[in-house]
Amino acid sequence: MRTLLFLIAAFSSCKIEKRSEGQPFSDDFSAAAMGQAWNDTSSGHYRLSSGELVVSNAYNHPLWLRTPLPRDGVIELDAWSNDDAGDIKLEAWGDGKSFAQENSYTASSYVFIFGGWHNQISAIARMNEHGADRRARSDVRVVKGKHYHFRISRKDGHIDWQVDGQPFLSFDDAAPLDGPEHSYFAFNDWEAELHFDNLKITAL
Repeated sequence: MRTLLFLIAAFSSCKIEKRSEGQPFSDDFSAAAMGQAWNDTSSGHYRLSSGELVVSNAYNHPLWLRTPLPRDGVIELDAWSNDDAGDIKLEAWGDGKSFAQENSYTASSYVFIFGGWHNQISAIARMNEHGADRRARSDVRVVKGKHYHFRISRKDGHIDWQVDGQPFLSFDDAAPLDGPEHSYFAFNDWEAELHFDNLKITAL
């Protein structure tokens, strides 16, 4: 009897996180401070300025959104680079906490890079941005200061990325990243000065 009462008490004291997956989310970055919605693994490289999210020199330390993404959903935002290097970078369906421990970094997510590697390559990668399975193109360059509108959607194992309303890259994953360790969105950066605004997330 004592054992049963102990188990009941222990179970009652456990904190179970209620995930709000599928709930719409938006942020226009007009607040005075980032707030509890975000987990900054860079210790301060992300900042709010003039209604925009600005970052530079984060070296693969993402800014994770604490609200889970819908498994099948749409991410929309505006993005631009104030650097000739381009290198606009996002992560989606990751673990919400990972960051680079050394120079090499394997993400927990799908990684989206526009104008990476000194504005030479754009890619969607499954965790490893240098992996042989990434989908890439090298015919487009990021124009310094130009505002781009991204639309990233996921349905089952198909990921589609549009830039300014035009198809940009897609990725089909036979073993889609799924579950609590692959449920979160992040902004990321290496060295370039990047700006982001008007984030919207909805379920499909």
